[in-house]
Amino acid sequence: VEPTQISPEKREGNFNEVTMTLAQELIDQEAARCLSCGICSECYQCVDACLAGAIEHDQQPQLRDLNVGAVIMTNGATTFDPSGLDDIYMYNRSKNVMTSLEFERILSAGGPTMGHLVRPSDEKEPEKIAWLQCIGSRDTNKCGNGYCSSVCCMYAIKDAMIAKEHSECDLDAAIFNMDMRTFGKDYEKYYNRAANEEGVRFVKSRIHSVIEEPGTDNLILRYADEDGKMQQEVFDMVVLSVGLTVPKEHVDLANRIGIELDHYNFVKTPTFNPLQTSRPGVYVSGTFSGPKDIPSSVTEASGSAGAAGVTLAPARHTDTKIVNMPDERDVLGEEPRIGVFVCKCGINIAGILDNNELEQYTETLPNVVYVGGNLFTCSQDTQVSIKELIDEHQLNRIVVASCTPKTHEGIFMDTLEEAGLNKYLFEMANIRNQDSWMHYHEPELATQKAKDLIRMAVARVATLGPLHDKRISVIDKALVIGGGIAGMNAAKGLADQGYQVTLLEKENQLGGLGNRLYHTIEGDDVQEYVAQLIDSIDSHDNIEVLKQALIVGFGGYKGNFNTTVLVGSAMDEKKIDHGVMIVATGANEYQPKEFLYNESDSVVTQLELADMIEDNKAQDLDRVIMIQCVGSRNQDNPNCSRICCQNAVKNAIALKEKNPETDVFILYRDMRMYAMMEEFYTKARQMGVIFSRYDQDNPPQVAKGDDNAMAVTFRDHVLGQKIEATADLVVLSAGLEASDAEELSTIIKTGRNAEGFFMEAHVKLRPVEAATEGIFICGTAHGPKLITETITQAMAAASRATTFLSQEYLTLSAVTAEVKQENCASCLVCVRSCPYNVPVINDLGVSYIDPALCQGCAVCASECPAKTIKLNWYEDSQLLSKVEALLEGVI
Repeated sequence: VEPTQISPEKREGNFNEVTMTLAQELIDQEAARCLSCGICSECYQCVDACLAGAIEHDQQPQLRDLNVGAVIMTNGATTFDPSGLDDIYMYNRSKNVMTSLEFERILSAGGPTMGHLVRPSDEKEPEKIAWLQCIGSRDTNKCGNGYCSSVCCMYAIKDAMIAKEHSECDLDAAIFNMDMRTFGKDYEKYYNRAANEEGVRFVKSRIHSVIEEPGTDNLILRYADEDGKMQQEVFDMVVLSVGLTVPKEHVDLANRIGIELDHYNFVKTPTFNPLQTSRPGVYVSGTFSGPKDIPSSVTEASGSAGAAGVTLAPARHTDTKIVNMPDERDVLGEEPRIGVFVCKCGINIAGILDNNELEQYTETLPNVVYVGGNLFTCSQDTQVSIKELIDEHQLNRIVVASCTPKTHEGIFMDTLEEAGLNKYLFEMANIRNQDSWMHYHEPELATQKAKDLIRMAVARVATLGPLHDKRISVIDKALVIGGGIAGMNAAKGLADQGYQVTLLEKENQLGGLGNRLYHTIEGDDVQEYVAQLIDSIDSHDNIEVLKQALIVGFGGYKGNFNTTVLVGSAMDEKKIDHGVMIVATGANEYQPKEFLYNESDSVVTQLELADMIEDNKAQDLDRVIMIQCVGSRNQDNPNCSRICCQNAVKNAIALKEKNPETDVFILYRDMRMYAMMEEFYTKARQMGVIFSRYDQDNPPQVAKGDDNAMAVTFRDHVLGQKIEATADLVVLSAGLEASDAEELSTIIKTGRNAEGFFMEAHVKLRPVEAATEGIFICGTAHGPKLITETITQAMAAASRATTFLSQEYLTLSAVTAEVKQENCASCLVCVRSCPYNVPVINDLGVSYIDPALCQGCAVCASECPAKTIKLNWYEDSQLLSKVEALLEGVI
């Protein structure tokens, strides 16, 4: 069903779910809509639309009793339904007004328009698209929610950027917003790129109304600009950036399990135990506990698994089922018998490529004895089928022509092993990412390119031989670097599961930056929490604490690291063997050079103001002016420091509570009170705190006034004129700077970004893992974050570390470099070129590459002038076979 065939009256704001006994299939909103209000016995459109044939209406419910030691709730959330705001945004009345999820389906190659950017009313390419932020969020009216949904600003920027890439015209993309909340790690850089390089417009305004232009399908937006003047602008499409809400069925489930929800129906969790629900043994992660983005959700998922692991530690391995793999077939000496499986990937591939033609062509290739087509080759039923076909046709090489090996290669390799084949007798042809997605506008040429890719894969797989991974033992001990809140929680998370932990702290006391904090914005006592945490660390039988510790040496590999540490004022040397490492070196408050900070006692930072509030030295202040983004969001540090806005609002509320007569001004660029902190932003305004936005190019000016008073000049965006105000105190919301860890990062060979924070292996898939396996990152060493987020990430790092420590052995990939030492000239090229510093000149005076340390990057093999280094699975003959096969199609 095309979206244009669905009448506006039938439109719904959310995806529909068909619930089955064993699975829930999310049906494409544009491809098939259940129009029978949940009675799945009338239209059956979902059955026809599901190409996999996965929907069966005659299944019956089955009851199963499961004995478990812990429960983790990851129910998630759904998107806000804007139908109730139709009088403002025309969602039900105009086909060209859609939610952000509906728009993403249009941008998707597997969506209803195959990735072509067209508007539903007439299928014309839009020239102007408007995104309206905060739909259903930051809204206390009858249909809205008072919290910020956290994700909308970033996905609007992303969609605007992708839309501009898809557009064949110079698309005018405008995002109407109150605040751009790009608070995540490196998110501000993406925002700046969109605004400064890609031409995305950001308009500070909340839309008054949307109406249709008479005689057209265009839409007129009416809004007030920053000068208070009413404006109207015509757009081809309007995208509603809808927020996140908890559906009723999740509320019902929470009630059945017996866990407490907040007034928005998100799971209620303690500040200092953010993964624990009100019922012991039941944990939560993801958007069921509040709005959050993918990296935060993935981090929480690992963290809740770690929290559950503490509960379940005594039962570890007691119910483990060992899968006996079949003996590996010896295929050496056999002629290649290649099986090729060509995937349709729903319509991602088959919607562009001619799969029948591909299969017929593949049957003609040398050594190919079986060719099969599959709707989804990565599905479980297809894996079972592949194993059966390997046995039936005695296949000894496998090619899968589908999507990217980056995400799916491991799935198929596991299938080969389960079928008794060596997993390295396998090759993938990426006919989706590298073909159908890239060349959707040229299907015939795309089909020809797919033939080339498959022919190359078949040629290479015929040259492959079996390789075998190496097993190594694991030292079931952990080393945690940093004794702040993150480091202590990570150490305790591992120690509570029975693992020995050595905790290093460079200072002479534990606590880190937590020692300078008093209360969270929710009112929880940080000092009490830190003191209790330190006591639990000091008294823990499984934790050894080394203070005034300095790392001077590091070596080894995952599961088998060795670290040399100088300890105490005497700098005694201590060598530590450990299987994993967690980096929690923390961060520091930026020391301002701006706004006369070092020239007047009347200019302080937020942490210094907190000291004054705690010591009752701030209740007699007549006026306090706070300035945001000091040391952040500038040329030297382009990122947002995440914590500054909530710190300012927290202290502003504290000042008002102590003395309601104190005037408090907060001069800001964007107030980033994300998720539930929006309520405190609202509370501060209700208490009389005045918020005035300033532009980066026209920041406030601070000068010394009479006596000890300060004079602050700024342009108020509401009044539209400059204001000069005296202040007893100017408070600078200084951002966070990474701690000085340059030497440490060099020693442990773990990368940092331009701002000095440690880099994760993948921002979404591996948010707490370093690029070097066995090393994990948490807390403000990774980037600025709140205490709750720090605790969560610490638990996540401990959880990921446990996946190493809990194993009897680890497997090292066979894709490593080897040196044919008799031809080595000891030229040192490999030593100098390896980014991981793995090659060394051994006692024999020739190069040696430790397979346990090698990352398989092939830099040494490509640089070696004597060609005496090879990379297993990527040898010259194997790569050249693909080149020769490609050229066969050219000649």
